[in-house]
Amino acid sequence: MSTVFIDRKDIEIRVDGNSISFYAKGKKDGSLPLSPLKRVVIVGNVKIETSVLYKLVNHGITVLFLTGKLKYSGILNGPLHNNGLLRVKQYQKSLSAFSLKFAKELIKRKIVSQRDFISEIREIKKALAMQADRAIEILNKALSNIEVTPISIDSLRGIEGAASSIYFITYSKIFPNSLRFLRRIKRPPKDPVNAMLSFCYTLLHYEIVREIQLIGLDPTIGFYHQFEYGRESLACDLVELFRVNVDRFVYELFKAKHLGNRDFMKDEESGGVYLKKTGRKKFYPLYEQWVQQQRTIWRGEVQEFARRILEEKDIISG
Repeated sequence: MSTVFIDRKDIEIRVDGNSISFYAKGKKDGSLPLSPLKRVVIVGNVKIETSVLYKLVNHGITVLFLTGKLKYSGILNGPLHNNGLLRVKQYQKSLSAFSLKFAKELIKRKIVSQRDFISEIREIKKALAMQADRAIEILNKALSNIEVTPISIDSLRGIEGAASSIYFITYSKIFPNSLRFLRRIKRPPKDPVNAMLSFCYTLLHYEIVREIQLIGLDPTIGFYHQFEYGRESLACDLVELFRVNVDRFVYELFKAKHLGNRDFMKDEESGGVYLKKTGRKKFYPLYEQWVQQQRTIWRGEVQEFARRILEEKDIISG
């Protein structure tokens, strides 16, 4: 197991040699060796000794902190790749024509993946054939517009937004009505499907952040997502390539009845719907099983991007 999710508020975490141990009410309640770990995800309010954090950092283990409602709170990394040249090249290319070139490639690939999944949906639910055909027609038109019209980052965002809208209209139709999933709603999620999409997108984002940092790139300097203070814009860029993978995974979770309405709760104050602890207990091993193969793909994409940053010729805009 390369990732462990710590989601118990009644425990305290301590160092125990080359392991971390868990204590409940002063008594040892299990331990975990550090050697196979790559990531630790801490959910909610957990007591943890600073020596544990030192140990995790020294072993190159990434720690992701999430709130009890599964929102991002912070990230802690061990030693990162100090590749100064790679970052200099990244900064240069962010000011060059490479930004628009890369952004066009990115959104084309995203729309193609959406179109391909819509084609699968057409077979999954035959009653959606006409709607799926219409969605595919619109997505093909979006791909054509990227090639034949004068494109800026702003106009590309408009094309992407319209494509995602038609995609989600069709995607929502493959879920049972009992889940109340009608469209994509982000903050807060209003139904179980939106809750899982948001949670899985969050996990994907910080998986990508980790790969970006480990190779020596700056996660804050993006190309399609321009610089915005406090945002990992490059991670936002690369996440776009894999959103449909998440969408397919979330669909399979509900299709196989791994999760259902009973696994979610509604926060009366915000109106948001969130995965309950019992649901999270079921979700974590399913996510880890799915993500093992995905990580190889994600890492390869980051490595290919770093190669392009170093090798492609710079063309300065303006």
